[in-house]
Amino acid sequence: MGKKHHQKAIESLAQRITEHQEKIRLESEKSFPDEGLIKHWEKEIRAFDKAIQQARKRLGQ
Repeated sequence: MGKKHHQKAIESLAQRITEHQEKIRLESEKSFPDEGLIKHWEKEIRAFDKAIQQARKRLGQ
């Protein structure tokens, strides 16, 4: 896979992290936030972050 592919993947994953952080913020503001849902999003954020690190590693960053 080429450099462009990895760069696009990093950008996409960064966007997903931002979206999930916003979901967590909105859920946390509720009177009775769904802790299970928040934990799920946090787990996905960690997975996205790991994938970004792997893509950067492949790019030699």
